[in-house]
Amino acid sequence: MPQHPHLAFDTMAVHGAREDLAGLGAHVPPIDLSSTAPLPDVESGGDSYENLAGGGVLEQGHSPVYQRLWNPTVARFEEALAGLERAEQSVAYASGMAALSAVLLAMVQSGKRHVVGVRPLYGGTDHVLATNLLGTHVSWAKADGVGAAITRDTGLVVIESPGNPTLELVDIADVVRQAGDVPVLVDNTFATPVLQRPLELGARLVMHSATKYLGGHGDVLAGIVATDAEWAARLRGVRALTGGILHPLSAYLAHRGLQTLPIRVRAQQENAMAVAAWLAEQPQVKNVYYPGAPGCDPAGLVGRQMSGPGSILAFDMGDYARAAHVAEHVELITHAVSLGGVDSLIQHPASLTHRPVAPEARPVPGVLRLSVGLEDPADLIADLERAMRG
Repeated sequence: MPQHPHLAFDTMAVHGAREDLAGLGAHVPPIDLSSTAPLPDVESGGDSYENLAGGGVLEQGHSPVYQRLWNPTVARFEEALAGLERAEQSVAYASGMAALSAVLLAMVQSGKRHVVGVRPLYGGTDHVLATNLLGTHVSWAKADGVGAAITRDTGLVVIESPGNPTLELVDIADVVRQAGDVPVLVDNTFATPVLQRPLELGARLVMHSATKYLGGHGDVLAGIVATDAEWAARLRGVRALTGGILHPLSAYLAHRGLQTLPIRVRAQQENAMAVAAWLAEQPQVKNVYYPGAPGCDPAGLVGRQMSGPGSILAFDMGDYARAAHVAEHVELITHAVSLGGVDSLIQHPASLTHRPVAPEARPVPGVLRLSVGLEDPADLIADLERAMRG
């Protein structure tokens, strides 16, 4: 259950899943790296194994048996993120794609195979859906056409808002309404629970690449799904059988990242607003994609669904050559995939993260995606200006 719902969000970010530390005589959470755990006796050990392998939670006084099944450091991160997303539980994985794969496998296990996807999505998500790799098949729909795309075999609707890489916003509550009894999964990586909480809008599952904002420092690979207890049990069962659990050291780093998540997200958002405004004034920039920019939020979802526009933006340099030149000539900004860290990153989606996406859904060749960090925005602007004019 969410921890201390009477506390402010920022307070929960700092103190989530840390209430027992004083009793342990510690100020920061311990890291349990044990790959295996002692069993008190054969019968209780077997019972614990059966419970955890089936998706159960660790019972008081029982052995966690084996790290693939359960780890206390991972469980701390899960508890803390569940509190921030206002979820009953969450389940952490070795990457965001491992998290998505577990959701799809759990859906297939339930007897459903059809997914309705709303583009744009992260390229890896789009790719795994389009290839039918995990026994699913996908129908692509516009956000206002989700209801018409649902069949009796539909087990999941997958959306991402803001969308990767061109930041389109999707009305989550409207998609939930169209989906009816079909669970809606929202990739909340770009917004984070600081700016948007999809469960409060009716979504059933919220997914994060915790590699990004949740960890926040470019030094952890992780994924997590926040949901209700029923779905969480199914996801833990898949994780136990397929071995996708997050490593405890990564869980520690991601949990630590949550403490500064609100202040990082808000500060980076302020910087992104300044950079987006500057880009919009540059004659060589054909278009700026940013939820806070004029014309980019026609439904008025910023302020209603999201509390702010976030700190990811994209801009179109008009063609591939100009875009490649900018990406290759920035000096302060790092030319690299990923996003959401304290330092700014730029990449060319059509060549990298969205290379496997079908041509009709791939970003145009002139688009660059920029993840704005915590640097002084004047320095970021100067770096972009040098790269554009150099």
